[in-house]
Amino acid sequence: MKESEIQKLLKPFSKKTIETINYLRAFVKTIYPEANEIFYDNYNALAIGWSLSDKQTHIICSHAIYHTNENIHFGFMQGTQLKDPDKILLGQGKIYRYVLVSDKSKFPKEEIKKIMSQAYILAMSKLKDQSQTIKGQTILKSISSKKRK
Repeated sequence: MKESEIQKLLKPFSKKTIETINYLRAFVKTIYPEANEIFYDNYNALAIGWSLSDKQTHIICSHAIYHTNENIHFGFMQGTQLKDPDKILLGQGKIYRYVLVSDKSKFPKEEIKKIMSQAYILAMSKLKDQSQTIKGQTILKSISSKKRK
């Protein structure tokens, strides 16, 4: 998937939202350059997962931009299993935890790096075989024809 195709997926969102999501994408790429960026353009949100393979079970972290209000989540699929000493993660569900990113200048980079490190170890533990890994791919997994507005 080319960068121009990614920007086309982002086009329905505001300029500020696009800048913020591109900032978050660059943040993750800097830390895990070999992770795969997987896009899910769903009914409720555009989700971007950063995975060791092409599977959702190997996702380190994710971004979700909601179509209705452009809220951006920087999330962790197995968030309840991660230590959060600074208590920055939100969520009441059984598994997923996230940080709401309203402004990139307020994004808690250092705290998130610590949590990402744990999430990476957890994702690695779910790999049954190192041959499952692929590196540095950008993958479009799904596009929903209808979007919630």
